[in-house]
Amino acid sequence: MKNEKREYPHFALCGLSCGLCPMYHISENDHCPGCGRPSCVYVKCAKEHGKVEYCGLCPDYPCEKYTKAEPYDSFITCRSVQRDFERLRRDGIEVFSAVLDEKVEILRYLLREYNDGRRKSFFCLAVNLLELEDIKTVMNELEENYDENAPLRERGAQAAGLFRTMADKRGIVLKLNRKK
Repeated sequence: MKNEKREYPHFALCGLSCGLCPMYHISENDHCPGCGRPSCVYVKCAKEHGKVEYCGLCPDYPCEKYTKAEPYDSFITCRSVQRDFERLRRDGIEVFSAVLDEKVEILRYLLREYNDGRRKSFFCLAVNLLELEDIKTVMNELEENYDENAPLRERGAQAAGLFRTMADKRGIVLKLNRKK
Protein backbone atom coordinates (compact mmCIF):
# COMPACT_ATOMS: atom_id res chain seq x y z
CA MET A 1 0.00 0.00 0.00
CA LYS A 2 1.33 3.42 -0.91
CA ASN A 3 0.18 5.51 2.02
CA GLU A 4 -0.54 2.79 4.56
CA LYS A 5 2.07 0.38 5.90
CA ARG A 6 1.32 -3.23 6.77
CA GLU A 7 3.63 -5.55 8.63
CA TYR A 8 3.34 -8.02 5.77
CA PRO A 9 3.34 -6.24 2.37
CA HIS A 10 2.82 -9.37 0.19
CA PHE A 11 -0.79 -9.47 1.38
CA ALA A 12 -3.18 -6.55 0.89
CA LEU A 13 -5.68 -5.15 3.37
CA CYS A 14 -8.52 -6.31 1.09
CA GLY A 15 -7.17 -9.87 0.81
CA LEU A 16 -5.43 -9.82 -2.56
CA SER A 17 -2.05 -11.55 -2.61
CA CYS A 18 0.13 -8.68 -3.85
CA GLY A 19 3.21 -10.90 -3.94
CA LEU A 20 1.47 -13.13 -6.52
CA CYS A 21 0.32 -10.29 -8.79
CA PRO A 22 2.00 -9.76 -12.19
CA MET A 23 2.25 -6.03 -11.48
CA TYR A 24 4.27 -6.74 -8.34
CA HIS A 25 6.84 -8.59 -10.43
CA ILE A 26 7.68 -5.80 -12.85
CA SER A 27 11.32 -6.84 -12.50
CA GLU A 28 13.51 -8.59 -9.92
CA ASN A 29 14.32 -5.26 -8.23
CA ASP A 30 11.36 -3.03 -9.15
CA HIS A 31 7.99 -3.74 -7.62
CA CYS A 32 4.54 -2.27 -7.94
CA PRO A 33 3.98 0.11 -5.02
CA GLY A 34 0.68 -1.59 -4.25
CA CYS A 35 -2.69 -0.28 -3.31
CA GLY A 36 -3.86 1.67 -0.32
CA ARG A 37 -4.74 5.01 -1.84
CA PRO A 38 -6.69 7.17 0.63
CA SER A 39 -9.77 6.95 -1.63
CA CYS A 40 -9.84 3.12 -1.38
CA VAL A 41 -13.09 1.92 0.23
CA TYR A 42 -11.16 -0.79 2.12
CA VAL A 43 -8.67 1.72 3.58
CA LYS A 44 -11.48 4.03 4.68
CA CYS A 45 -13.41 1.15 6.22
CA ALA A 46 -10.32 -0.16 8.05
CA LYS A 47 -9.73 3.27 9.58
CA GLU A 48 -13.37 3.44 10.68
CA HIS A 49 -12.97 0.05 12.36
CA GLY A 50 -9.93 1.02 14.40
CA LYS A 51 -7.14 0.69 11.85
CA VAL A 52 -7.68 -2.98 11.00
CA GLU A 53 -4.58 -4.36 9.25
CA TYR A 54 -6.45 -6.97 7.16
CA CYS A 55 -10.20 -7.04 6.51
CA GLY A 56 -10.28 -10.73 7.37
CA LEU A 57 -9.27 -9.85 10.95
CA CYS A 58 -12.02 -7.25 11.39
CA PRO A 59 -14.67 -8.20 13.96
CA ASP A 60 -17.34 -7.37 11.34
CA TYR A 61 -15.88 -9.71 8.70
CA PRO A 62 -17.49 -10.95 6.52
CA CYS A 63 -19.34 -7.74 5.71
CA GLU A 64 -21.24 -6.76 2.57
CA LYS A 65 -17.94 -6.12 0.76
CA TYR A 66 -17.18 -9.84 0.97
CA THR A 67 -20.56 -11.58 1.00
CA LYS A 68 -21.19 -10.95 -2.68
CA ALA A 69 -18.65 -12.54 -4.98
CA GLU A 70 -16.58 -10.23 -7.16
CA PRO A 71 -17.38 -11.37 -10.70
CA TYR A 72 -14.32 -9.91 -12.43
CA ASP A 73 -10.58 -9.94 -11.89
CA SER A 74 -8.05 -7.23 -12.68
CA PHE A 75 -4.36 -8.15 -12.74
CA ILE A 76 -4.87 -10.72 -10.01
CA THR A 77 -7.68 -13.07 -9.16
CA CYS A 78 -10.21 -12.33 -6.43
CA ARG A 79 -11.15 -16.02 -6.15
CA SER A 80 -8.69 -16.76 -3.35
CA VAL A 81 -9.59 -13.86 -1.04
CA GLN A 82 -12.15 -15.59 1.18
CA ARG A 83 -10.06 -18.79 1.35
CA ASP A 84 -7.00 -16.76 2.34
CA PHE A 85 -8.88 -14.77 4.99
CA GLU A 86 -10.19 -18.02 6.50
CA ARG A 87 -6.60 -19.29 6.74
CA LEU A 88 -5.37 -16.00 8.16
CA ARG A 89 -8.03 -16.11 10.88
CA ARG A 90 -7.44 -19.81 11.63
CA ASP A 91 -3.64 -19.96 11.45
CA GLY A 92 -2.52 -16.40 12.21
CA ILE A 93 -0.39 -14.06 10.13
CA GLU A 94 2.91 -15.86 10.86
CA VAL A 95 1.78 -19.22 9.43
CA PHE A 96 -0.22 -17.62 6.64
CA SER A 97 2.65 -15.34 5.61
CA ALA A 98 5.14 -18.23 5.63
CA VAL A 99 3.00 -20.10 3.09
CA LEU A 100 2.56 -16.97 0.97
CA ASP A 101 6.31 -16.23 1.15
CA GLU A 102 7.02 -19.73 -0.12
CA LYS A 103 4.57 -19.24 -2.98
CA VAL A 104 6.22 -15.90 -3.85
CA GLU A 105 9.67 -17.55 -3.98
CA ILE A 106 8.35 -20.34 -6.22
CA LEU A 107 6.74 -17.75 -8.48
CA ARG A 108 10.02 -15.81 -8.74
CA TYR A 109 11.78 -19.02 -9.73
CA LEU A 110 9.13 -19.81 -12.36
CA LEU A 111 9.42 -16.30 -13.80
CA ARG A 112 13.21 -16.64 -14.00
CA GLU A 113 13.45 -20.19 -15.36
CA TYR A 114 10.20 -20.87 -17.23
CA ASN A 115 8.68 -17.57 -18.37
CA ASP A 116 9.21 -17.08 -22.08
CA GLY A 117 7.70 -13.61 -21.91
CA ARG A 118 4.14 -14.84 -22.34
CA ARG A 119 3.42 -16.80 -19.17
CA LYS A 120 3.84 -14.33 -16.31
CA SER A 121 0.11 -13.86 -15.66
CA PHE A 122 -0.51 -17.58 -16.03
CA PHE A 123 2.15 -18.51 -13.47
CA CYS A 124 0.87 -15.82 -11.07
CA LEU A 125 -2.65 -17.20 -11.36
CA ALA A 126 -1.59 -20.83 -10.97
CA VAL A 127 0.50 -20.15 -7.87
CA ASN A 128 -2.28 -18.03 -6.41
CA LEU A 129 -5.10 -20.53 -6.90
CA LEU A 130 -3.39 -23.87 -6.33
CA GLU A 131 -2.57 -25.19 -2.88
CA LEU A 132 1.10 -25.08 -1.87
CA GLU A 133 1.37 -28.87 -1.81
CA ASP A 134 0.05 -29.08 -5.39
CA ILE A 135 2.51 -26.40 -6.48
CA LYS A 136 5.36 -28.32 -4.84
CA THR A 137 4.28 -31.48 -6.67
CA VAL A 138 4.47 -29.64 -9.99
CA MET A 139 7.81 -28.09 -9.05
CA ASN A 140 9.26 -31.50 -8.12
CA GLU A 141 8.25 -32.87 -11.50
CA LEU A 142 9.75 -29.85 -13.25
CA GLU A 143 12.98 -30.28 -11.28
CA GLU A 144 13.22 -33.97 -12.17
CA ASN A 145 12.91 -33.14 -15.87
CA TYR A 146 14.82 -29.83 -15.89
CA ASP A 147 17.00 -29.35 -18.95
CA GLU A 148 18.89 -26.07 -18.83
CA ASN A 149 19.70 -26.48 -22.53
CA ALA A 150 16.06 -26.73 -23.54
CA PRO A 151 14.71 -23.55 -25.11
CA LEU A 152 12.88 -21.33 -22.67
CA ARG A 153 9.73 -21.67 -24.73
CA GLU A 154 9.77 -25.47 -24.28
CA ARG A 155 10.43 -25.20 -20.54
CA GLY A 156 7.57 -22.71 -20.24
CA ALA A 157 5.20 -24.95 -22.16
CA GLN A 158 6.17 -27.92 -19.98
CA ALA A 159 5.54 -25.96 -16.76
CA ALA A 160 2.25 -24.56 -18.02
CA GLY A 161 1.10 -28.03 -19.03
CA LEU A 162 1.87 -29.47 -15.61
CA PHE A 163 0.07 -26.62 -13.86
CA ARG A 164 -2.97 -27.02 -16.14
CA THR A 165 -3.08 -30.75 -15.43
CA MET A 166 -2.94 -30.14 -11.68
CA ALA A 167 -5.58 -27.41 -11.88
CA ASP A 168 -7.87 -29.67 -13.93
CA LYS A 169 -7.44 -32.40 -11.33
CA ARG A 170 -8.56 -29.93 -8.64
CA GLY A 171 -11.39 -28.40 -10.70
CA ILE A 172 -9.66 -25.01 -10.88
CA VAL A 173 -9.87 -22.80 -13.96
CA LEU A 174 -6.56 -21.05 -14.64
CA LYS A 175 -8.01 -18.03 -16.40
CA LEU A 176 -8.81 -14.59 -15.10
CA ASN A 177 -12.48 -13.64 -15.08
CA ARG A 178 -12.59 -10.64 -17.41
CA LYS A 179 -15.49 -8.50 -18.55
CA LYS A 180 -16.56 -9.43 -22.05
